Amino acid sequence: MNTTILTAYVLIWPVLSALVLVALVYGVLKDVRSARRNGEHLV
Repeated sequence: MNTTILTAYVLIWPVLSALVLVALVYGVLKDVRSARRNGEHLV
């Protein structure tokens, strides 16, 4: 197998994981701000 392709395949997973983490954190922060604005509890 080509070393460059294998390296790219292995290195793409941390990038994808970071993107998912950013999306989750963004959603949680959006919910926290919305709850504070409406005077509600998050949980």
